[in-house]
Amino acid sequence: MYLKKTKTKNGRIHLSIVDSYYDKAKKHARQVTVESLGYLDEAEKKYDDPIAHFKARVEELKRAKNEKKEPIRLELSVDEKMEKGKAYRKNFGHVILSQIYHRLKLDTFWKNRSHRRKFDFDANIIFKLLIFTRLLYPGSKYQSFENQSLFFERTTFKLADVYRALSFYNEKKDDFLSWLHDQVTENYGRDTSRVFYDVTNYYFETETIKEDDMRRKGVSKEHRPNPIVQMGLFMDNQGIPITYQLFPGNTNDCMTYRPNLKKMKLDYGIKRAVVVADKGMTTGDNIWYTLSAKDGYVFSMSVRGANKALKDYVTNENGYEWLGKEYKRKSRLYPRDIQVTAKNGKKLTRQVHEKQVIFWSEKYAKKAKYEREKILQKTQALIDNPGAYKRATSVGASNYIKNIRFDKKTGEILTPKEQLQLDIEKIKEQEKLDGYYVLITSEYNESDDAIIDMYRGLWRIEETFRITKSNLETRPVYVSSQEHIEAHFLTCFVSLTIARLLEMEMKGEYGVSRLLNSLRKAECTELKQNYYLFDYYDDVLEAVGKQFQIDFSSRYRRLGEIKKILAQTKKR
Repeated sequence: MYLKKTKTKNGRIHLSIVDSYYDKAKKHARQVTVESLGYLDEAEKKYDDPIAHFKARVEELKRAKNEKKEPIRLELSVDEKMEKGKAYRKNFGHVILSQIYHRLKLDTFWKNRSHRRKFDFDANIIFKLLIFTRLLYPGSKYQSFENQSLFFERTTFKLADVYRALSFYNEKKDDFLSWLHDQVTENYGRDTSRVFYDVTNYYFETETIKEDDMRRKGVSKEHRPNPIVQMGLFMDNQGIPITYQLFPGNTNDCMTYRPNLKKMKLDYGIKRAVVVADKGMTTGDNIWYTLSAKDGYVFSMSVRGANKALKDYVTNENGYEWLGKEYKRKSRLYPRDIQVTAKNGKKLTRQVHEKQVIFWSEKYAKKAKYEREKILQKTQALIDNPGAYKRATSVGASNYIKNIRFDKKTGEILTPKEQLQLDIEKIKEQEKLDGYYVLITSEYNESDDAIIDMYRGLWRIEETFRITKSNLETRPVYVSSQEHIEAHFLTCFVSLTIARLLEMEMKGEYGVSRLLNSLRKAECTELKQNYYLFDYYDDVLEAVGKQFQIDFSSRYRRLGEIKKILAQTKKR
């Protein structure tokens, strides 16, 4: 900013205070008049030394500008046209994601690993873009590439570079996951004394399956016919993801547990962990493997699939302690025989000494009754019109019909309509077990309430899967090669971890969905002279801003200030 003297045609000197800025579109400096002061000869009538007076005014404006107290003066024209292809809209919320990203030193990892590679692209910049877009504007890799202009990051790569980078990310995946684990442990603490495990699957937008493909037809959690891939995920005691593994879509859930637990312990040096998992992991092989590794377990067990002795113990009122009128529990130490597969494939009987915790909830009982009534409606419809159903479409409903038979090839119902009967005895038997849960655990010194609390912690991992499928839109998966599939889920896993860490930073005051929604809305539009107009602010942004020391309430900001804030997020 300076005092400008302009000589007019009639010889008079016109004074004005002007400021300069760099025009990115024109690629040169431009000036804007801040104050028009009039002619020098007229000013000499008012001031003894008008030049000195107005230079003092320049210094005053400079100080005000630096202190952000001076109103912004922009030259706007109603006739101004937009430039073709120029992105005027930017996201500012990603400065928070950038701070966590760099605190974990993810940029350092990719810069170090690609240092000697002769890439035509910046592996760190592309990875960062994939993380930011997955969290704020989820979509395909092509959509991520198209959305790069939304961020205040220098991006000079091509779409082909994104796919080349995916291969590199897959190559370094295990090394990167170890780095991420170490950084989470160092910066946030990592409690692995208790870990949670669950499995879900993700479908692909294709029907094509190659012979050696990881994409396979399997039991889809969303009941889709598309090929799927299985993911087994470990989460720590604070709800932060630890690691994951992918398996072919036709892999049984329980078969993912042992290789995943082994890899996690070896890769991250975890000495002993108590694994909390649902009944899908409750097999003799999984229990025996866990105990052999000196680890512990808290698994649920199917009450309806249990033997008569356990069912009798569950339904026997003796020993229950009522907590209010809607909840009761009891437990016992009990030796149980399990079947373990030997190396030669033979089944061996082994005995484990475990604690069995039984609890009943009126809420769960009502839920079980409601779900069964829905199935029984379908059961009755099947009995009335068996020709409208096959094995695949009668799942659940056929369980309550006596002696129903299906054609092994076509799946059609072979039992004559007049012989189809509702299994009343089975319905009554299952009604007795409504609302009961059985937990089995190696941690017999823990109290009943402690065991139940451990098991209830599984809701966090179930919520985590919902976040990946809704907020992060991890599926459908569009990439096809195995290395690109692996890299896709790596970026999704890192995005999920950052989202959970953000939630931890905010002490659980706001959920992931609400946090990301506000950061997505924290956008701005370029005006003139490198000024940006911000148009969204809420309670979440206020709280996040206080936590990360970034003010989201400013209505206007210059590009230089925005870049300064972004640069600060990259400092450790």
